[in-house]
Amino acid sequence: MDLAATHSRKITGNHFGDDTTINQVDFHYHSPNDKTREDDTKCLADLRITDPRDDKTRIEATKGGLFEDSYRWILEHSDFRQWRDDERSRLLWIKGDPGKGKTMLLCGIVNELSSETRLEDQKANTLLSYFFCQATDERINSATAVLRGLIYLVVEQQPLLISHIQKKYKHGGEALFKDVNAWTALSEIFSKILDESLERTYIIIDALDECVTDLPKLLDFINIKSTLFSCVKWIVSSRNRPDIEERLDSATQQMRLCLELNEKSISAAVNAYIKHQVKWLAQKRKYDAITKDAVQHHLFSNSNNTFLWVALVCQNLRKISLRNDLSKLNEFPPGLDFLYERMINQIRDLEDDRDAKFCYQILATVLLVYRPVTLAELGILIESSDDNPADAELINKAIGFCGSFLTVRDGRVYVIHQSAKDYLSDKAAPTIFPSGSANVHDVIFARSLKAMSATLQWNIYNLYPPGLPINEIKAPDPDPLVALRYSCAHWVDHFCYVYNSNSQSQDHVDHKYQTAFLFFQKNFLYWLEALGLMGNIEDGVLSMARLENLLRVSRSRYCQLLELAQDSQRFIRRSSSVIVNNPLQVYTSALIFSPLNSFIRKVFKEEEPKWLKVKPRVEYNWSPYLQTLKGHGGTVESVAFSADGLYLASGSSDDTIKIWDTITGKERQTLKGYSGTVWSVAFSADGRYLASGLDDKTIKIWDMTTGKKRQTLSGHYSRVWSVAFSADSRYLALGSDDKTIKIWDATIGKERQTLKGHSGMVYLVTFSMDGCYLASGSDDKTIKIWDATTGKERQTLSGHRGGVWSVAFSADGLYLASGSDDKTIKIWDAATGKERQTLKGHSGTVYSVAFSADGLYLTLGSSDSTIKIWDIITGKKQQTLKGHCGGVVSVAFSADSRYLASGSDDKTIKIWDTIIGKKRQTLSGHRSGVWSVAFSADGLYLASGSGDKTIKIWDATTGKEQQTLKGHSGTVYSVAFSTDGRYLASGSGDNTIKIWDATTGEERQTLKGHSHWVRSVAFSADGRYLASGSLDGTIKIWDATTGKERQTLKVNTAIRTISFDDIASYLYTEIGPIKLGDQRRPIANDTQKAKHYGWGISTDKGWITWNGHNILWLPPEYQPSTSAVWPYASPSTSPQVPLTDVAIALGTGSGRVVVFRMSGGPYSLL
Repeated sequence: MDLAATHSRKITGNHFGDDTTINQVDFHYHSPNDKTREDDTKCLADLRITDPRDDKTRIEATKGGLFEDSYRWILEHSDFRQWRDDERSRLLWIKGDPGKGKTMLLCGIVNELSSETRLEDQKANTLLSYFFCQATDERINSATAVLRGLIYLVVEQQPLLISHIQKKYKHGGEALFKDVNAWTALSEIFSKILDESLERTYIIIDALDECVTDLPKLLDFINIKSTLFSCVKWIVSSRNRPDIEERLDSATQQMRLCLELNEKSISAAVNAYIKHQVKWLAQKRKYDAITKDAVQHHLFSNSNNTFLWVALVCQNLRKISLRNDLSKLNEFPPGLDFLYERMINQIRDLEDDRDAKFCYQILATVLLVYRPVTLAELGILIESSDDNPADAELINKAIGFCGSFLTVRDGRVYVIHQSAKDYLSDKAAPTIFPSGSANVHDVIFARSLKAMSATLQWNIYNLYPPGLPINEIKAPDPDPLVALRYSCAHWVDHFCYVYNSNSQSQDHVDHKYQTAFLFFQKNFLYWLEALGLMGNIEDGVLSMARLENLLRVSRSRYCQLLELAQDSQRFIRRSSSVIVNNPLQVYTSALIFSPLNSFIRKVFKEEEPKWLKVKPRVEYNWSPYLQTLKGHGGTVESVAFSADGLYLASGSSDDTIKIWDTITGKERQTLKGYSGTVWSVAFSADGRYLASGLDDKTIKIWDMTTGKKRQTLSGHYSRVWSVAFSADSRYLALGSDDKTIKIWDATIGKERQTLKGHSGMVYLVTFSMDGCYLASGSDDKTIKIWDATTGKERQTLSGHRGGVWSVAFSADGLYLASGSDDKTIKIWDAATGKERQTLKGHSGTVYSVAFSADGLYLTLGSSDSTIKIWDIITGKKQQTLKGHCGGVVSVAFSADSRYLASGSDDKTIKIWDTIIGKKRQTLSGHRSGVWSVAFSADGLYLASGSGDKTIKIWDATTGKEQQTLKGHSGTVYSVAFSTDGRYLASGSGDNTIKIWDATTGEERQTLKGHSHWVRSVAFSADGRYLASGSLDGTIKIWDATTGKERQTLKVNTAIRTISFDDIASYLYTEIGPIKLGDQRRPIANDTQKAKHYGWGISTDKGWITWNGHNILWLPPEYQPSTSAVWPYASPSTSPQVPLTDVAIALGTGSGRVVVFRMSGGPYSLL
């Protein structure tokens, strides 16, 4: 197939001369490579909420097919012809009452136009896009859905236009089409597509009145765009509604076609439709001539020119016999409401009263559910005589009785037409809801909880291992969750409706609260697992937020449930990111990393994994920390909440701002257009604007409603560190590297004043709540308070010994808090400027970790200059060793665990007696930090590697330096003695390993092959092999005698600690054991992916693993900068089933130390 088709078009009235021919080339496949094509395909798949072509086919089939004579009249109508032929007529609004055939008219128009557009002819120069709104279908009842459908069809015809979507999609992914700013993004994309199009484009939207969400936005968009783009012509349809008329009235080039004013044409079309339907009925029901004439006459006389009425009557006539009883025709009165009333009466008059009640219950449930339900879901929600879920046969029978009101489409139950839904909710309400709608919500709530309680359980899909990602999970057949999907997502919504209803007694509401409380106690984790499996964790977050807000009103009465709801919300929000991707982590990571006093943790203690013998030490109560938001590709330099707390903005060194939903933690929007780091962000008080301070000395202000940049403010001579809006959003203050503060009028974008006085960079500015004062923190170690109106300096607060990076007023303006480089926070009296309090604290990065030989103790060295020793059995800290005046970057036990050596940034090595916890010796001699220390097997000697590129060997007893080994051209990161003490290996930043004679100090070999620093080296027990771990993500095994490389193992992470087991069949690393070979199969001469066995750490440091399978997810604050796995013993007789317990120690960048102890293997999990 040709990738491009060339067409010619003659144009006149141009400056090239009349009859100029333009060759137009339409590229149907523009992607330069397979990767781009894949990206475009995925983008289009994510955009597609529906294919309007399929909706059109379905609608026509539902209505009995598209009857040509029912729409041909409009094609000859003067208004339609003017719209089609007159360039100035760009918008045609077709309006009429329910049942007048508007949808079928538009289906006919689509058919008429399609033949001359690219939908049917790829060589055509015209595009056609259309959309059918339906209020009863949540997929297609919003303004955003309309744009998604329209854009989808346009891009299907002109693939080049996908570039407009990709500009935003490559940064936001699928969220671009679903998040809170989806309308903003899609309207901008569609506008650019329409603006770029030089071809005639037809846009058709049916049933505007059935656009439930954001209809005003859609109407305004149509109004504006129909005026702007001359190549685009619009047809829209709706009921006669004043709100729609008011919005569309201002369209300057609008025409309207009112069906009620075209009675003659509508009447002829309806009569033609009647003849068509009666002919079909006569054939199917075998009418004689008299019956056929009678039916046709009745329909002619009573239709009131309403297609829907005719269709519904004919649908009923298919079910009854008129033989010898034409009087039955009189049972179908004229008018939709009268017809609907007859249909209700038909249900009422069923022989069995129980059938009628069952039908009413189905109608009531279908009307009140928050989305269309499947037959299986409906069976759960309605009551049956035996109090069990209603069976499918009974439901299908009842839907048959309600057939003129309901239809089943794609397995879901819908009300057949919006007019039917309006009638049932209004005039038929006393019949459908005899006890009120709250009672039906009550039943749905109760039935949902009963069904979930009976079905939900631990690991409902029987999945293994517990880290299995969602994209690898396949639901079993039959799926135990298939009937519970609606209940799991919406039970809280129905509960809230019952609570807010005034029709329920207090005792009844109290009973419902107790029911909800018991459900939480028994099934909360199972419910959460189910939401994860269904991909609906966000529903859980939102449900808990709604429930908590509801219960706050009656805090004293329902305090137990409120406490549980608050705890549940914290639990979900903290763990939602992992449960979304790995649902079974709800029982492992989510549970064991929650606080000890968490209600959920205490209630579900028995669900904690049995293979975890020593669990990580966690806080007792929930900390203020809620969740971790990931997405930036650089350092996050600034964050700010919107005033309502719903959104968080973050500015980063990746040149972007991201907007996050604070309830769900989801990224909502990415703002681009920067050429440097975003140092500060601030919302205006009304949440409408976001200001950002940049590296390029400017401030950008964004309109959060449209997502568009509103203004760029310039004036500073250096980067802008901080931005702050005044409480009324009128003024914007900026703090800069140039030591000044500028105040701008944000409404007009003009600079108002410049405040000078600081002698250093201004890191932060903030207004008091009343807007009267402005505080600024500076690199000059002071805080200044300014009069925001006059710009005069009122006070200077001094006391910090470092730059002041943060300042904040209390809500009442009485106090000011400041945070500084000196690691303190100071509280000041804002009126007097006096210091009230100083808060101190510190932490340090954990650089090194090592187990004692017996595995009973763990030692860690930190940037805070201390060494801590931990008891592995209990997981508790035993000792803190202090003495270094620099960070401790290396630690090592002697073979008998009696002594501990530590290497530090302070250029010294210290040897400690671990029994009494005292320093034994300090070894000095290196000219740079000591990166590695190692005892010889007999404990007589100690080797140290340093940043000064040397290795020193010391007498461990006397502390005397024995020799200095030189030869490396980079830092020596690792040293190791052979078991017999004859040789010493060293790994360096020069990417090499050297083997030395430990007695003479002579260099014996240099091993080359790594492409990055060598961070770890180790001899096998027999001295035959040497292993090296590097930052290049590989481990290499060398022949220690010949120096030849034997094997390369790809581990895809930096390996900093390494050792062999006794027979060189395993390597032990900080991420766990790696299989090498065995006595029957020695180490191979090849390169291969590392085979992980037993307990370990994943290469991305995000999981604890078992035999390479993800078992336990580590939250970001627990993910290690260094780690160790013990015991260093081979996994017994079966590599898959070690018999001994295993300890895993993690040291994090924040100074946190985490110790786990696992049983030999999680046998029940694999």
